[in-house]
Amino acid sequence: MELFEIRRENLRHLMQQKFEGKQSKLADAIGKNANYISRLLSTTMAAENRKNIGEDVARDIELKLGLRRHSLDYVNLELPAQIPESNAQYLGPIDVWDDDTPLDDDEVYVPFLKEVELSAGSGRTAVHQSHKQKLRFGKMTLRRQNVQPSEAVCVTVNGNSMEPVLPHGSTVGVDQGCTTITDGKMYAINHGGQLRVKTLYRLPGGGVRMRSYNREEHPDEEYTAEEMIAKEIILIGKVFWYSVLL
Repeated sequence: MELFEIRRENLRHLMQQKFEGKQSKLADAIGKNANYISRLLSTTMAAENRKNIGEDVARDIELKLGLRRHSLDYVNLELPAQIPESNAQYLGPIDVWDDDTPLDDDEVYVPFLKEVELSAGSGRTAVHQSHKQKLRFGKMTLRRQNVQPSEAVCVTVNGNSMEPVLPHGSTVGVDQGCTTITDGKMYAINHGGQLRVKTLYRLPGGGVRMRSYNREEHPDEEYTAEEMIAKEIILIGKVFWYSVLL
């Protein structure tokens, strides 16, 4: 039996045992729609409509369902008595793709913001949208977070200020349509041309406190409303999703 067939049978068994045999429930658990699950499990669809469970798809499913890594690859999958609950909610799954891979009907492209040096050697940067770098997001993922696709952007985390939650190189999804600060929530900020991700707290008079998770090395920063204007601190939007590579 081919490896992708083993994975398909294990996924079908998992759906029967843990999701009442319902594709919709399995789809919700891994952040996909039921049509996507049908394509993974089907043995009767035309070959061009089926989707094999490749390496990255299998690892992604295992991660979201709390299974051991590579467990879908073994014949006679032994399921845990209960799929463990996680303190973090996985939003917006990532698939392997390139510029020639067409979008599924339930997907959209989300662009990245990046720092661009204004003139050679000056050290001064500005935040612009990348014309090359982008991620694919499921429309359902964005709808669940009340994010309009046109307002969604991605930002790469730089440095260790948000460790251990967001290590250097992590990617966050940002809703540019949500710029109202809720204390303790995470936001992306354009700070004089520098992209930053921080948890924010409101201060009297329209000021803001920026807090890092790594507070030992990066203490709180407080700015009045006037200082925010002077230091060109602009709130880009609220973080609604993040992805961490270890």
